[in-house]
Amino acid sequence: MRAIKTAISIGKDLLEQAEKMARSMKVSRSKLFVIALQDFIEHQKNKELLAQINEAYAEEPGASEQALRRKSRRQHRRMVEGEW
Repeated sequence: MRAIKTAISIGKDLLEQAEKMARSMKVSRSKLFVIALQDFIEHQKNKELLAQINEAYAEEPGASEQALRRKSRRQHRRMVEGEW
């Protein structure tokens, strides 16, 4: 990966915290920002994926799906009956 220099503006307190964290992790401040940005991007992708999954499952199941679920629950009850 080819690195490109960029300038950012952040508050003094945040910069001090970043410098402290970088020292404790034994990485450069630049590397810390790269790690943090990669983590943030991955977190956002996961949020988007979860939203898509939730949207897909938000719809009520159709009649055939409900019947299949009832049948599966009955079958499962029969299989585990007496095990508890």
